[in-house]
Amino acid sequence: MFKHLFSTKPVIDDNSRLWIFDTFEWAIKYFNREVFLTETELVLPTNAFYPGRVGSVEEMAHQVFTYTVQYAGMQNWPLTLVAPQHLHSIDFPRLNIEHGLRGKLSVIELAENSDQTIKFTFNPSQINQPQDLIASYVQQLATILVMQQKMLPPGGKDFLPQAIDILSCVMGFGVIFTNTAYQFKGGCGSCYNPRANRQAALSEQDTVYALALFCLLKSKKAHEVKPHLKSHLRKPFTKAYQEISSYQVKNNHSLFLEVKP
Repeated sequence: MFKHLFSTKPVIDDNSRLWIFDTFEWAIKYFNREVFLTETELVLPTNAFYPGRVGSVEEMAHQVFTYTVQYAGMQNWPLTLVAPQHLHSIDFPRLNIEHGLRGKLSVIELAENSDQTIKFTFNPSQINQPQDLIASYVQQLATILVMQQKMLPPGGKDFLPQAIDILSCVMGFGVIFTNTAYQFKGGCGSCYNPRANRQAALSEQDTVYALALFCLLKSKKAHEVKPHLKSHLRKPFTKAYQEISSYQVKNNHSLFLEVKP
């Protein structure tokens, strides 16, 4: 009786946990396992990852985009960032792909008779919320990867938006996705701009859990990550980190066995 009385509620329910584990496995398997192991790092919202000063909205949008594409392992893709007023259509060109979809060794070229790059744009309202800007870029990049690979995630097409958020975490952007999963609407009315927020498919708690799983798979210590999270997220992150550690020891889950080099 006392054991149940003092037991704590898990960060997420069992079904959500197992789906996150399975979707991580899907993302690592189909989107370059070797890149995940050897090139992917945890991207932090700091000057170390996004250095430099800019003099305009356009310059900031381009600079953030360039760094984000690099960290996503898509620096070899034919991508072009244009201002919103110059994005007239979104046509996906035919591509020739060698050596995987991501990573330094990948070769992504326009197919014969294709003369257009893949065009991206940005939301000017997000310039003052750079983490939302980064996350929005990453969601677009992850969507392109899923479209190209054409492998549905666990749960099928109905779970594609959530799987894209998981893939974004696998690509290293879990801290930024966790910080932008939910935006507090309180305070003065002028402080909240819903147009500046990214569209999150995963709940805040699910994203915290995905971040904790990434950190364990990449041998990243919890105390290295917590300072970069919003204050109210630090406790559930630590709890998720501990839960996954215990689950790994208890169940020896196949995902952990497959990912380790």
